[in-house]
Amino acid sequence: MPGVDDDALQRCADEPIAVPGAIQPHGALLAVTEPDLAVVVASADAADVLGTQPASLADVLAPADLDRLRTGLAGDLAELDPLRVTVAGAELDVVVHRADGLLVTEWEPLAGAEQAGAAWHRRLPRVLQRLSAAGTLEELTAALARDVRALTGFDRVMVYRFDPEWNGEVVAEDRRADLEPFLGLRYPAGDIPAQARALYATNWLRLIPDATYRPVPLEPATNPVTGRPLDLSAAVLRSVSPVHLEYLANMGVVSSMSVSLIDRGRLWGLVSCHSYSGPHRPSYADRVAAEFLGRTASLLLHTTVEAGEQGRVVAVAQRQAELVAALGRTPRAPAQALTGGTPTVLDLLPAAGSAVRLDGRLHLLGSTPPVDRVPGLVAALLAQGRLSTDALGSVVPAAADVADTASGLLAVEVGGGRGNFLAWFRPETPREVTWGGNPYTSTTVETGAGPRLSPRRSFTAWRETVRGTATPWRGHEVAAARALAAHLTGSVLQRATEDDRMAAALQRTLLLDALPEVPGVALAARYRPSAADVVGGDWYDLVPLPSGRLAIVLGDVAGHGLAAASVTAQLRHALRAHLLRDRGPAAALRGLGEVIAALLPGELATAVVAELDPRTGEVAIASAGHLPVLHATADGVRLLGEGRGPALGLLDEVHYAETRLRLAGPDRLLLYSDGLVERRDVPLPDRLDALCAAAAAGSEPDALLDDVLAALDPPDTDDVTLVGLGRT
Repeated sequence: MPGVDDDALQRCADEPIAVPGAIQPHGALLAVTEPDLAVVVASADAADVLGTQPASLADVLAPADLDRLRTGLAGDLAELDPLRVTVAGAELDVVVHRADGLLVTEWEPLAGAEQAGAAWHRRLPRVLQRLSAAGTLEELTAALARDVRALTGFDRVMVYRFDPEWNGEVVAEDRRADLEPFLGLRYPAGDIPAQARALYATNWLRLIPDATYRPVPLEPATNPVTGRPLDLSAAVLRSVSPVHLEYLANMGVVSSMSVSLIDRGRLWGLVSCHSYSGPHRPSYADRVAAEFLGRTASLLLHTTVEAGEQGRVVAVAQRQAELVAALGRTPRAPAQALTGGTPTVLDLLPAAGSAVRLDGRLHLLGSTPPVDRVPGLVAALLAQGRLSTDALGSVVPAAADVADTASGLLAVEVGGGRGNFLAWFRPETPREVTWGGNPYTSTTVETGAGPRLSPRRSFTAWRETVRGTATPWRGHEVAAARALAAHLTGSVLQRATEDDRMAAALQRTLLLDALPEVPGVALAARYRPSAADVVGGDWYDLVPLPSGRLAIVLGDVAGHGLAAASVTAQLRHALRAHLLRDRGPAAALRGLGEVIAALLPGELATAVVAELDPRTGEVAIASAGHLPVLHATADGVRLLGEGRGPALGLLDEVHYAETRLRLAGPDRLLLYSDGLVERRDVPLPDRLDALCAAAAAGSEPDALLDDVLAALDPPDTDDVTLVGLGRT
């Protein structure tokens, strides 16, 4: 709250309003033990109200009344309230509840209480019928304000609704004709602190017959059972905060009453009643009737709000069904179904822009923040555990500069990983808000206990232009977004499962059932798939050439899943065709690069080809961005990095170089994929050094591959492929 001392705010939050140690003076309180009903705590005015200072309830109740009380205490206390008794010739209503191990009894004289009379109560069925017949929220709250005022006789009755930030707005009002209207005025959340709202959520009614009263202390000040002040949370007579009494005085209110409105367990608002000309105390029976009206209206809130929004709800549901149908027609192209047809995901909700992120690709529709900002804004909102906001700049301060497109943001995650989401954007909608007084003028006053809040003194309508906010998201809109995301999640996961199964089947067709038998050549291969069952882009091949040479190939296509497996199959067969021309590994890789440029633009792959002449041991090697081939000789182990060219798909036309060597008897060559040597926690050069240390000349290729796998122990997050060869 601007301009207010932090200590004062904390003192307000910590004020013990549930244990004030005092009551209001329009009745008396006796807290007694059971079953003897001995008085252990009493209000200081007990003798004045009851005509005696009782040591036990038996001192003030007639035997018949005492029997009725004991009978009622054995059952549901709600059935007992109020117990009408006569004490010292005066009629009183007694209400009871249990707290802190005691029976708390409150005694309120009938004398001085205003009563609506039997005529009003006979009309109660018609009043309830009026509430039930309301077709809109405006009709329901207007009828509630009118009937509560007719029942209780207050000068003004307002229905006050909380927004998500606990600011309040007067949405209905019935008042004395000469009073200034409050309808439409807003009040800041600080007018009703959180701890007060918590009491409103549990106690349906609170009455202050005379806001100028002097609190009546409880004696003793502490409950002898607990050693702490008596909990008065549920007490009808509980004294209220001095700050609230000052607030009422500044408004000119002499008497007030409130009835809580609770929608499905959450405090929705209040029926707030004011009198200005003097003290006013409706009878207990009339207050119970007012509470009954509030409870009835609370039960109707949800259905009435839904009825008022029925047209919008139906329209959103219809568009949601159409989008789900579009997804069903094109299950393999969900992004296209959501962004390329009619309706689009933007049409689902009233919004200026929308975003769809699937499979790592972002699609924008309408008016949105810049493409590079959208993922970060969505992630920042979701990281706070929120799906929506109509003031993104206040939730994510870094978003203040995109208020013109994204003051409102609704975002839902789509399962399947990779940061998939759906999002909708609403622009800033500057609006004029009329407050009941300037909400920024509350101040602090010094007291013996330290600074405390002092409420504003003027409640004259004060207008403010609010910026950085958008039209709030409605509950059915959030529900529709979540439902579409859930359906899309199921579709994505089902497609991913099918893709993985198809990719695995396709990849199995790319693996050799058995290595060819080539005279004079020892061959070995290992393929270990990812433990996550995600098919990668690794492949290897052994191609006998017309010249009698043998081409050994190992490649890796960027990506995973069905798409990568499909590209892998195409590249494997295209490379085979170029190798069979028998023009050498460099020419074959150049031809493969031309295939990618012409037929598979945007795809990337690495590959290494080694062509061995079994008769002479001559080897020619060409590499397109692949990891260096390992050459183990009797003199040591080295990595053949000479002549590496760029990866396939980076350039349209590349002339690759060849490295040539001769394999002696104990020499071995090892071709491998990046899954063998790449680890996030170890630099690549260190892993390559470990590879060289694990390899040794003379080992049979099978043993060489086993030794390397055991020594490097590659993580199972990626495919691992190795091919080893030597001369025999």
